Formats: sequence, structure tokens, C-alpha cells
Amino acid sequence: MMTRMNPIKLLPNSPFTLAYQGIRPTLKGDLLRSEPGSAVVGRVTLGGQAQLEPFAVLRADGHVVNVGKDFYLGLHSSVHIAHERYGATIGDRVSVGANSVVHACSVGDDCVVQDDVQVLDGSSVGNGSVIAAGSVVFPRSVLPSGHWCEGSPAVAVRPLDPVELQALHRRMRTNVRSGLLLETAQSSDSIVIRGAAGSYVAATVTGAGEIRLAESASLWFGCVVEAADLGVTIGRGANVQDNTVLRSSARAVTIGQGCTIGHNVLLHDCVIGDQVLVGMGSSIAPGTIVQENVLIAAGSTTTPGQVLDSGWLWAGRPARPLRRLEERMVELIRDAAAVYCEYALEFGANQTAALKAMAEQPTWNNFVRQ
Repeated sequence: MMTRMNPIKLLPNSPFTLAYQGIRPTLKGDLLRSEPGSAVVGRVTLGGQAQLEPFAVLRADGHVVNVGKDFYLGLHSSVHIAHERYGATIGDRVSVGANSVVHACSVGDDCVVQDDVQVLDGSSVGNGSVIAAGSVVFPRSVLPSGHWCEGSPAVAVRPLDPVELQALHRRMRTNVRSGLLLETAQSSDSIVIRGAAGSYVAATVTGAGEIRLAESASLWFGCVVEAADLGVTIGRGANVQDNTVLRSSARAVTIGQGCTIGHNVLLHDCVIGDQVLVGMGSSIAPGTIVQENVLIAAGSTTTPGQVLDSGWLWAGRPARPLRRLEERMVELIRDAAAVYCEYALEFGANQTAALKAMAEQPTWNNFVRQ
């Protein structure tokens, strides 16, 4: 199957929406602003006066996402869940910067999550705290209220003055980062999809180049393809999650079978072997070769030409081998890929129906309003 992807046309100030297993996202009050490419999917409840920058994604499939009022979600940032384990809960008046991930965790009222941050599964951020740019909040961490937190793992560094906190909110919401991701998204819409049975490409994927998907492979919301001449190959049952960038400039990005590429990853001119999990917010440098059966921790980086040996957990900036993969980690990689094969079937059918409805009904909208 070969298709050419063209930009979807949405209602003014309306994100792309899809149901999950018949449950539509719920909007509690009007959106203040929703930019092109933003998406709200599945079991999301979103408070009023939300602002969604281009390609901001809230996706609630295997669990629920509950977001309070006056929420700001930055350019190419992602909110997601851990399948049947953790939802995501975000309080009132929270600001999330560009290229950040809020994943299966709890974020209190009035918090600021700056650019390029990963807040990971089961963690909790207290009211009125700031997570500094580039930080990683490790799984099941508890960060106190009213503090500046930073690092990998993120820790509380100092108490935060309320005046400083409000200034950080204002700065984030008025100074949108306009880097390469946004430029690519605005200027390119020439994706060609070659997809086998059961494969799925989300409607807000953008960029240029050929995407070759094997059976049950999937590419998710807000992903950017920069591969005009060389293309990208995604193996059987592999998934590339929301807001990841696939950049083939000197060699084609190749992803093996049964892989999971987490949210907001950069894959640049690299080869990913079979049964690999690349954690959220990681950056894989040109020429990197990741052998089969590897787990790369969230927020890790590689160096150009680095080889990540099979059978290891790799982590750090740059990544180094920490320990041999235990059987439970191997199962985690396998289970993550299996879940996404199911998601691909569900969302593929729903998206086809939604795009048909959008073409036939100019006022089509898939929100439940309260």
C-alpha cells in the first residue's frame, strides 16, 4: 500500500481528536488556543482555557489523562500514560515547555516544566515547582512543592520565590521556541507512506520523505520525518512514539522488528536493531549502531559512530553500559511493542473514519463538552 500524506484541515482553534475504544476526549470549557498539528486523543479530560502549541499531543489510550484549567503545552511536547498501570494527572495553571514529555505521573498546580524535560512514570511533582530545562525526573521520584528542581535525576535545589515562579510562567507562554522542528513542520508536507497490513501513521505526522512500514509498524502524532532522499524503514511490529524526529541525511534511519522508540526521541542517520527500546527524550547521533536486545534509558545520548552492544541497559550522556538486561527488561521491551500493535489497529480504524467525517462535515468535532 502506498499513500501520499497531505496536511489535514482542521476547524479554527481545534486540535485533531480521536476516540479510543469508543471514548472521546472531554473538554471542560473552551480552548483558549490550539495551533495546527496539535492532537487530543482518547480518554483525556482537558480543563478550560488550555493553550496547545503546534504538534502538542495529549494521548490517553491504555489509561486516563486528567488536566486542570489554564494548561499550556508547548511545541512538540507530549502527555501520555503507562498502559493499564499509570495515568497522568496535571493540576491547574501548569505550563509545559517545548519538546518535553509528561508521562504517567502527577504534576501539581502552578508548576512549570521547562524545555527538553522528561517526567517519568509514577513520579510526583509538588505544587508550584519548576523542573529546569534538560532535566529528567526519574520513575517514582517525589519532588517537593515550591522548589526549583534540576538534573538527571532531577532533585530539589532551592526554594522558589512565588514572584519568580509567575515570571517563568509568563516567559514560557509568550516566548515560543521557533527552532528547526517548527520550521520543518511548517514548510514540508511531502511524505509518502508505503505501509504493510496493520501499519499506522498518525494524521499529524509531518515532514518529507518516504516512510516504509512493515506489518503492524506505527508512527505516532507529531513525529517529524526529515528524509527526502533516503527515507525511513520501520520494522515489523515496531513503534515510533509521538513527537520523535527521524532524520536521514547521510544514511537511512532503519528501525528493526519489535522496537519501541519513545516520545520525543531524535534518531539521526542511525541503525536500530531488533527488540530495542529507546527511552523518551533520547538523542541517537549520526552513525550510531544499536545492536539487538538493548534498552536505552530516557534522556540518554550517543556519540557519532558509537556501537551499543547487545544485551545491555545503556544510560547517560553519553550512554554507557550499566548492566546486563534481566529477563523482566526483555519482557518489558516485548510487551511494549505488543501493546502498540494493538493501538495501531484501533487508531488506524478510528482515524480512517474521522478523516472521512472531516471531509464530509465541515463542522465535525470529536470532543465531548462539559
